[in-house]
Amino acid sequence: MQSPLPVRDGVNATRLRLPDEGPWDTAMDYMMHRWGHIDPQGIEDRFDAGEIVGEGGVPLDRRTRLEDHTFIWYYRTLPPETRLPVELNILHQDSHILVVDKPHFLPTTPGGTYIQESALVRLRNQLNLPDLIPMHRLDRMTAGLLLLSTNPETRGKYQVLFEKRQVQKEYECVAAAEPAAGHPAVDFPVVVRNRMTKSRSYLLAEVVDGEPNAETRIDLLKAFDAGTPDGGRPTSGSPKLPTPQRPTPQRRGLYRLEPHSGKTHQLRVHMASLGLGILHDAFYPDLLDKAPDDYTKPLQLLARGIRFVDPITGKPVEYRSRLELSEAR
Repeated sequence: MQSPLPVRDGVNATRLRLPDEGPWDTAMDYMMHRWGHIDPQGIEDRFDAGEIVGEGGVPLDRRTRLEDHTFIWYYRTLPPETRLPVELNILHQDSHILVVDKPHFLPTTPGGTYIQESALVRLRNQLNLPDLIPMHRLDRMTAGLLLLSTNPETRGKYQVLFEKRQVQKEYECVAAAEPAAGHPAVDFPVVVRNRMTKSRSYLLAEVVDGEPNAETRIDLLKAFDAGTPDGGRPTSGSPKLPTPQRPTPQRRGLYRLEPHSGKTHQLRVHMASLGLGILHDAFYPDLLDKAPDDYTKPLQLLARGIRFVDPITGKPVEYRSRLELSEAR
């Protein structure tokens, strides 16, 4: 359902569904029930100013009956946000689509504590494109290619490509070169198939029994030494230890991941299932305690490439990220 209120400061108006019945006589009574403990005066002021509207953009007032509207729209009061120290890079823009390199730590869309500090809102404000909409999403901690629609009239043609899985995506990640203890050796390339669902306990995904609904092809591009086990990197000026005492360098791998489905955290779960958890992943294989973002240790997962037949021109197109994983060698 299209909002009767335009995008403001890059953010869509909030839509609220009113209940069909209840102990509330008016729409304002219901909003007071929901949020009156936070800002009762603010709610009254919004109704008095006509800033809360129903279908067709009709302003509501204090006396508007609950049953008069099914949905209402209003602008949230946004808290101040500290700008994240990361930047977006535009790779391609035309009258139909926008392709950008999204950095680590920046969410694709507004949510939670990140509203202005999301890729979508930043780009809407930067480019003056209030109708901009992402065609897919990248996790906040994942970097790389993000495709957005700039034209509502042609948006459906691109959406169909994603719905019918006619878009080929390629990712890269850095993980250990050998599976963790307890996991068998892997003969690459390998295809991981299983059934995934969202966990009820956490905002995580988990593997469950049943018909597979998630599939990823994984290949090892190269293996390399990545310093000593404690994370230090020997320098030319460092004194050399006798051979028996010298720490053995860690072996890591650069992997190509090709998902054939798009489940939440699919690539991270599939790598962890092989005993190859992605470097700096705070969720898989083990959920770590929540901590402030460490910008020196981004999740080593990158959306490297995207390919499809452009529905407007009918020609194959491919876009490649210009970013590099900081731990790749």
